[in-house]
Amino acid sequence: MRGFLLSVVLSALMASSASASSLFEPQLHFSPGKPSQPRVALTLDACSGDIDHRILDVLVKEEIHATIFVTARWLAKNAEAADILKRHPELFEIEDHGRNHVPAVTGSVAPYGIKPAGTLQAVSDEVLGGAEAIAQFFGTAPTWFRGATALYTDDAIQEIVALGFRVAGFSLNADMGASVDAKTAERRLGAAKDGDVIIAHINQPKRPAGAGIAQGIMDLKKQGFVFVRLNDVDAK
Repeated sequence: MRGFLLSVVLSALMASSASASSLFEPQLHFSPGKPSQPRVALTLDACSGDIDHRILDVLVKEEIHATIFVTARWLAKNAEAADILKRHPELFEIEDHGRNHVPAVTGSVAPYGIKPAGTLQAVSDEVLGGAEAIAQFFGTAPTWFRGATALYTDDAIQEIVALGFRVAGFSLNADMGASVDAKTAERRLGAAKDGDVIIAHINQPKRPAGAGIAQGIMDLKKQGFVFVRLNDVDAK
């Protein structure tokens, strides 16, 4: 599956300048495949909380490839679920969602009301803390990082890249932070197009969105979509 062009477009959400006070939401996608075999990259965040078996069980049973972004604090509280991920390296790519789910944002702006890292040193600690937890549990070194809220300041992005990580944006938000109802999540996921990088959440079993994500995955599979992991495509 290598050879697909993976492109990153950094778009300013709050301002067009690259100042530290501007927040950016990276958009990520890869080149479309064959019309008869569309491809999407399903990325699922495990921020804190628990595991949504409605989604995980579908992934395992249907052998769906997915990239799972985990935080160190999620791993510490969900060893059993993490062990399921560990037992299926053929399906799951484990990537870095940070140590404590702190936004990779310098300054005092709090995305969605969540206190930011504030400094570049704190951004570095968040990134490396998550990577260390993954290495200890899974024995693998993550190469992608997605920060809490998926919003960044420009200097934080530069710091993450300097640490050797790629910033994992997305092109389709399927569950809006697991905040939508099941039908909406299923409908949003059903709008996926060839080359999309999808973001959803796998850590909210008590919210209705997870049921829609699970059904939406099945719908895409029935339509002939192939699921790829981020490391299955070449980053350019």
